[in-house]
Amino acid sequence: MPHNISLITTIAAAFGLALVFGFIAARLRLPPLVGYLLAGILIGPATPGYVADSGIASQLAEIGVMLLMFGVGLHFSLDDLLKVRRIALPGAVVQMAVATALGAAVAVSWGWPAGGALVFGLSLSVASTVVLLKALESRNALESFNGRIAIGWLVVEDLAMVLVLVLLPPLAGVLQGGTDLAVAGAQPLWRTLGTTLLGVVGFVAFMLVVGRRVFPWLLWQVAKTGSRELFTLCVVAAAVSIAYGCAELFGVSFALGAFFAGMVLRESEFSHRAAEETLPLRDAFAVLFFVSVGMLFDPAVLLEQPLQVLAVVAIIVLGKSLAAALLVMAFGYPLTTALTVSASLAQIGEFSFILAGLGLQLRLLDNDGHSLILAGALISIAANPLVFGTVGPMLRWVRSRPGLAQALERPDDPLAELPLSTDRKYLSKQVILVGYGRVGRQVAQALTERHIPFVVADENRELVERLRAEGLPAVSGNATEPAVLIQAHVAEARMLVIATPDTIDVRRMVETARSLNPAIEVVLRGHNEEEAELLADAQLNRVFLGETELARAISRHVIERIEAAPQPAH
Repeated sequence: MPHNISLITTIAAAFGLALVFGFIAARLRLPPLVGYLLAGILIGPATPGYVADSGIASQLAEIGVMLLMFGVGLHFSLDDLLKVRRIALPGAVVQMAVATALGAAVAVSWGWPAGGALVFGLSLSVASTVVLLKALESRNALESFNGRIAIGWLVVEDLAMVLVLVLLPPLAGVLQGGTDLAVAGAQPLWRTLGTTLLGVVGFVAFMLVVGRRVFPWLLWQVAKTGSRELFTLCVVAAAVSIAYGCAELFGVSFALGAFFAGMVLRESEFSHRAAEETLPLRDAFAVLFFVSVGMLFDPAVLLEQPLQVLAVVAIIVLGKSLAAALLVMAFGYPLTTALTVSASLAQIGEFSFILAGLGLQLRLLDNDGHSLILAGALISIAANPLVFGTVGPMLRWVRSRPGLAQALERPDDPLAELPLSTDRKYLSKQVILVGYGRVGRQVAQALTERHIPFVVADENRELVERLRAEGLPAVSGNATEPAVLIQAHVAEARMLVIATPDTIDVRRMVETARSLNPAIEVVLRGHNEEEAELLADAQLNRVFLGETELARAISRHVIERIEAAPQPAH
């Protein structure tokens, strides 16, 4: 094959096989990512037949890393993270520490050096954002409270891994046994770390002070031309140029530069348009990234080291998930949240590949270790839909055993029941408001202005604490559970208003409420006409569509019905 078309050949083979195997994976109800990795294995050196140019593939993979991290930064919301910080921040840190310790301990037992064991454990500790978002999206759970916790958890993991990618190169000498430091002599570890961190601080300061003003302004100027291709070009050029320029000027990684490029462009009012119009290009290069990762995988490891592969998968799917579930329940959250978060984390992906590749470059990890990480990723990603599918049956199994359910479902939780000092007006003929998001807050404000008593039921414990501090009655928990509605005094309630964006368990919620109070009226938010018709079949009283207008319409309907009803005698 002539050298001058090796780029075309590599791209054509990568995209063609990725399409075929991605389609097969999707038809088998597996993430297409599994197909992309398999395509890489087929054109890699470990399998017979055509072998793609690994040098070109690695450079394409670097662009894929830049665009992947740019997309993470473009969707990163500090406000969303702060809403779940009390569970996501400590939970992610502790869970990563547990998974890293498990992976490192197993690697040391195999006779690996400490540096390689540490990189191996870290690679098993972080889940794939791409796989998680696709899983939650397919279950309409992206905007649910459990989904927000899982996403916030992964954002913390991603930020921690960005820090690891920054610190690993200067620490490589120490992790290899200190040989590099002895040669350097005049460059002690503290100076190496200090120089690296100083470069990172300088880069972050530059991006926050200059970048967040210059790049949104530049995007605005390009948008005013009305040219769609120039707008897309500006966004992509900013992502790649910032990543490359900051790597050269500040010595930071391409990944960190691209992540902050996405963060500063998020400040622009065109951030959603930027995300939408660059998505096809980001997806295309992400495919090339996963294909290039698959090229490094040697399938022989499955036959030569089956016990090691089994241990890796056990750490990812069982060890890491069990640690996450126990942590979530230790923070007082319900079993449904614990199982959702643990299922979300039962896989590894893009950051594991990036870290494993860096470990290879720094000679901290050998090819066998890299192949074990890839094997664990392939198997865990393929099994993730099955893991998510076990959440419902596990919940039903636990709840069918009252003793076990009582032990796991937040025993003696003060936020799960209304205080004894709650005013009587909130316990009879009140409105139960399920969900206190954007729609729920507007409904609550309208009810407050008309002096209509209501009780809030929400899964967000921090929100419930804040509402109680403001003097509003609220209970923590999932309103599909009878105990939560009982604590909100549903038997005496006038109306149930379901304002949550998650409609997966609405039927069960309504059935539970009507079993406790057959006369209760139900008002529900919907998302589209098909959903509204489906939910109307469940004999709901009213279904509203939209968001802002929806909140106003719900408020008007609730107020009209409450004010039209005979007032109870005091």
